[in-house]
Amino acid sequence: MALSFLLSAALGAGIWFLYPPASPAPFVLFLFVLSFFRDFERKTPSDPDAFVSPADGRVTEITDVTEDTYVGGPAVRIGIFLSVFNCHVNRTPWPGTVEYIKYFPGLFLDARHPDSGPKNEANALGLRDDSRNVKMLVRQVAGLIARRIICTAKVGDRLEKGQRFGMIKFGSRTELYIPKDRVGSIAVKVGDAVYGAKTILGRLK
Repeated sequence: MALSFLLSAALGAGIWFLYPPASPAPFVLFLFVLSFFRDFERKTPSDPDAFVSPADGRVTEITDVTEDTYVGGPAVRIGIFLSVFNCHVNRTPWPGTVEYIKYFPGLFLDARHPDSGPKNEANALGLRDDSRNVKMLVRQVAGLIARRIICTAKVGDRLEKGQRFGMIKFGSRTELYIPKDRVGSIAVKVGDAVYGAKTILGRLK
């Protein structure tokens, strides 16, 4: 779908050059949308204990919570806000087998709002790594502008650290839940810019 959109947009851009409208606004909008769908090759850190960011954006929350849907108990939640200027591809923070996927209908509050995580439309993906006996949950949360969550992973898939598994179209939020008793250290703080598959968020015990 994204490819067909880009091809259509490219054709539109060609027509714009041949027959430029009175206002440059359509072409500026085209460039903005084209930049939104950009994707980058990323080198994942080799540190075997490090879990990495599942998205590009800015850390807005590091909180102790209880996560009962998949982690099953106390967890550390790291919330990342993705503005419309960030790359919106989601990546796995840790290697593992997809054990849980669930879609949650909901609202479309601004993704910076503290209630957006539990109340907005979301998709949750649970990963289990038997070699380290650890589970992690990634939630893709829609925002005020984002109205389409894409998750290409399926239950039973084996995903490597930093592997792409979906995206959220336009401004949104991505949350990572790690079992609290497995968190050895957190390497980021609220306000830090992070990059999917590249930035180390913390390390396991």
